[in-house]
Amino acid sequence: MSRYKIMLADDEGIVIDSLKFIIEKEFGDQCTTEFAKTGRSVIELAENFRPDIAIMDIQMPGINGIEAMREIRETNRNVIFIVISAYDKFDYAKEAIKLGVLEYITKPMEKTRIVSALKKAMEQIDRERNKRSNDLLIREKLETVMPIIESGLLYNLLFQEHFTEDIENYKQLLGIDQNYAYILAVVCGETQEGNHMTNAVGSSVKMQQYADLLREYLKEAYPGMILGMSMANKLPGLVPCEERQMSYEERIALIEKSRDLVRELKKRTQISFRIGVSAIAPLEEARAAYKEAINALIMTSGSVAHADDLPIGCAHEETYPVDLEKKLFAEVKNGDADHAVAAAETYFDLIAQMHGDYLMNIRLKVLEFALYAEYIAYNSGGMTYEFRDRADYLPTIMGMDDMADIKKWFTDKIGEACRNVSTKASEKSLGAVETAKAYIRNNYSKDISLDEVSQTVNISPYYFSKIFKEDVGEGFVEYLTKIRMDRAKELLTTTEYSMKEICSMVGYADPNYFSRSFKKNVGVTPTEYKCEKSGNLEA
Repeated sequence: MSRYKIMLADDEGIVIDSLKFIIEKEFGDQCTTEFAKTGRSVIELAENFRPDIAIMDIQMPGINGIEAMREIRETNRNVIFIVISAYDKFDYAKEAIKLGVLEYITKPMEKTRIVSALKKAMEQIDRERNKRSNDLLIREKLETVMPIIESGLLYNLLFQEHFTEDIENYKQLLGIDQNYAYILAVVCGETQEGNHMTNAVGSSVKMQQYADLLREYLKEAYPGMILGMSMANKLPGLVPCEERQMSYEERIALIEKSRDLVRELKKRTQISFRIGVSAIAPLEEARAAYKEAINALIMTSGSVAHADDLPIGCAHEETYPVDLEKKLFAEVKNGDADHAVAAAETYFDLIAQMHGDYLMNIRLKVLEFALYAEYIAYNSGGMTYEFRDRADYLPTIMGMDDMADIKKWFTDKIGEACRNVSTKASEKSLGAVETAKAYIRNNYSKDISLDEVSQTVNISPYYFSKIFKEDVGEGFVEYLTKIRMDRAKELLTTTEYSMKEICSMVGYADPNYFSRSFKKNVGVTPTEYKCEKSGNLEA
């Protein structure tokens, strides 16, 4: 099968025959050639033949070569032009350059120039084909990997408490520029009865057969959608948004589109679907938004339910700083006292500015927030709940009339709750690290691994590796190697054990590997170290 299609365009038969002869002699069956002798027939041939290379004469009957090339370029962006002309005119050459002509050869043609130009064109074609092939391969690999990355983002957003540090990484990988999104809960069943689906388990198994079809339809219906993995008969999806609010018209259009989708999916799969849609929220609040989407379905029997149509969640007066409140408690959960106190100060100042005349309401809100912050600390394990611990809270806050005093009491309580959260987390991490270090010191002579040590302290290997390096200042492998090297140096200078025995005593099975590791970490071989230290002792 030929690799290159070459179109010859010249009104002189002898030129066509000469070119065909040269191509056949030099390239054999690598090339398929077709020819035309007028500008119009060249254009028509190009549309049907789709040449890789077009050798064009400038002067042809009817439409000239320049105009023909312009027409051909409109429908074939990749064709490579080689111009042959009896006219060595600057204007022709300039127009040819604009059209991306590879070579401009004047008649009479030299065989070597024709062959050289064709080889150059073929090399360019091969590069482009390889690039397209590699691009397709990369795209194919991405098509395999992207669902995994998307599922990772959804899983962490919906089910992990402390995930903010990785959100930007996922956004970058998935090309998400937006900070807001709405969440969809796609639920399936055999039939719908009231506000629930029947045979959820059986339908979820059946839904797996249509996983690719479902993904295709959802991605087409909601551009930019990020899909998670199905959980029982539920499939979560996230659609990034630029704006914090959706207009009424946009919401109606979204609901209608979702209803059409449900009907089409039922037709294609014989499975019944319902879709719950949350209000738009910051990405960090995706977990609450997903619950909102599920609750929307629970509260109605419609095939599509949007949270903004239903009395779900707490409505706030227009001027109330909802986002600031959420930020404050998010920082408390993270145990970030500085940011939480800063948010608390901003919140208090704003409330005092808007409602300064309503002292009792401010006292109540401050007390509410302080109690909820402590509730978070209790649940994190950072505080032990005692029923009578807070007996003085109400009399204290009721006895305060000065805004500055109330603000200080408020921010102190928020800061204290945060510190209790972070201290408990730090204590757990430090305790695990100390236990791990003791285990390493007692077992360095064995073939111990990161997985084994992390299992000993009952922490996942990834998280253990992270906290170990943060506390110790070096990774697990580096720390273990240092312990082994220190013990090896002690044995080399204070005992008469053989090199093989010392190697085994510090956890190495291969003496050669031990020697290389020792030199890498100490700077000399074990033998050189022993001799050097012995010499020092004798001196």
